[in-house]
Amino acid sequence: MPREIAFHGVYMPIVTVMFLVALVLAWALDRFLAALNVYRFFWHPALLRLCLFFCIFGAMALTVYR
Repeated sequence: MPREIAFHGVYMPIVTVMFLVALVLAWALDRFLAALNVYRFFWHPALLRLCLFFCIFGAMALTVYR
C-alpha cells in the first residue's frame, strides 16, 4: 500500500487521509451510541469519545504501517 497519496499534485501522507476517515467513523459511531443512550453508563463520555477515535485511528494505522 502506498504511504503517500497525490491530491491535486500535492503529495500527502496516507496518515492524513486515515485521520479524516477515522474522524468520520468515530463521529458515526458516536451518533449511534448516543442514540442508544450508552453514554449514561460511563463516567466521562468525552473521554470515551476520544478513546474510540484513537482506537479506530490506531487500528487503521497498524494495517498500513505494519
